[in-house]
Amino acid sequence: MSEEFDLSQFEKSMIIRQTTFSDIESILEIQRLCFPGMDPWEVAHLRSHLTIFPEGQLVAELDGKVIGSCSSLIINFDEYDDRHSWSDVTDSGYITNHNPEGYNLYGIEVMVHPDYRRMKVGQRLYEGRKDIARQFNLKSIIIGGRIPNYHKHAKEMSPREYVTAVSRHKIYDPVLTFQLMNGFTLMRINPNYLPDDRASAKYATLMEWNNIDYIPLSKRHFKTSYPVRICAVQYMMRKINSFEEFAHQCEYFVDVASDAQSDFVVFPEIFTTQLMSFLDEPSPSQAVRKLTEYTPQYMELFADLAVRYNINIIAGSHFVEEENEEIYNIAYLFHRDGAIDKQYKIHITPNERKWWGISAGDSVQVFDTDCGKIAIQICYDIEFPELARIATDMGANIIFSPFCTEDRQGYLRVRYCAQARAIENQIYTVISGTVGNLPQTENMDIQYAQSAIFAPSDFEFARDGIVGETEPNVEMVLIGDVDLEILRRQRQDGTVKHLKDRRHDVYNIDYKK
Repeated sequence: MSEEFDLSQFEKSMIIRQTTFSDIESILEIQRLCFPGMDPWEVAHLRSHLTIFPEGQLVAELDGKVIGSCSSLIINFDEYDDRHSWSDVTDSGYITNHNPEGYNLYGIEVMVHPDYRRMKVGQRLYEGRKDIARQFNLKSIIIGGRIPNYHKHAKEMSPREYVTAVSRHKIYDPVLTFQLMNGFTLMRINPNYLPDDRASAKYATLMEWNNIDYIPLSKRHFKTSYPVRICAVQYMMRKINSFEEFAHQCEYFVDVASDAQSDFVVFPEIFTTQLMSFLDEPSPSQAVRKLTEYTPQYMELFADLAVRYNINIIAGSHFVEEENEEIYNIAYLFHRDGAIDKQYKIHITPNERKWWGISAGDSVQVFDTDCGKIAIQICYDIEFPELARIATDMGANIIFSPFCTEDRQGYLRVRYCAQARAIENQIYTVISGTVGNLPQTENMDIQYAQSAIFAPSDFEFARDGIVGETEPNVEMVLIGDVDLEILRRQRQDGTVKHLKDRRHDVYNIDYKK
């Protein structure tokens, strides 16, 4: 089917990747901008890093432009004096002391281009470092962190008093606050760490992040868990006066989900119909066409939020008019690296067809994400078991179902079927619905929902197969963790094995795509 909107115009590409020699000039330029007055790297330093330990050097890239970087090496920290300097632990910046048999990853630099701050670039780089620690089965990550705001308080505070005040959130320090928020704990304060760091008065905080997956006396990486955090938004439909009001509400929930370090946030089906409350169009068929005119703004909003808040967003679903003048109910997945995917609603309810003339999609999509493969099945689609089975066979571990139902009976159809799909396919399912009222909007006047996250029903999963659920008909969020490693183990060795025990000799599903 053809389409009016070219998704590529909204996509942004944010990736964390291994540094290459061609990145050196960009890194040097960022360093000059980030640390004016301090001695920058030399080309020889960066070439040495890439020659000795290329896996430990990372850059953040947005739409092909390097906007941040971090460097590290492996050491045995016990071999170094507690009050070491940066030069001691990096061999004056050349990392020739890198020890592949060491137990600790030592971070020696993180920087983000000033024009791209507040986009969680630093957090992405830190997560990349944590992945390196897991990959090499390292005991911990250790860093010597600057305290660049200390010079503002040095006359009335000792370094210890300053660090304590920052730790208690009485003072904000751009480096120390960030490190604490990313799971690092304070070990000690080192004097004379960086002689040219006047802002920190040469002090640094020695901090550590412990790798809970570390296996002692072994360099073999073994995955013991694969948790994914999900935030389901139970969204209140209320009258608004502008798209900006809608955008403000959406950003609030994305911010909440991001603060909770969620990997996914999911909004309900056709929650963009809230925009109809100010369109002043009594005819449902005409109102839905007016609604489709907001598609570019909707795309720009969520593409920006996903990258800026570093979270994958299932942005509910939205009515989109395509080139053939057909209107489709489409759920978009906005990846936190800037990519965008979409899933058409395949089964259209009689209500959608009668009031709005919605057309049906015809393909089941499974999307690769940084948390594994997922699928989206919009409301009515989760009530057809064939679709979930097809998605599972294509590799999906989680099925997200944004929904919109007006009464308890309709809601229970979605809920019971989502729970059944979780059991039948040994997967996780997530439902997210709308609550509240839009009295001014024809065919969207009442809502009923209780959002939830469901698991298979077996010993290792949540009791009753319910990871969590909201209160009915109250605007709120549900945040829960699902573990894909438990899912993998249970598919192999659970009490029952629905996927392995299917009778392919008796029946099969023929997916015609």
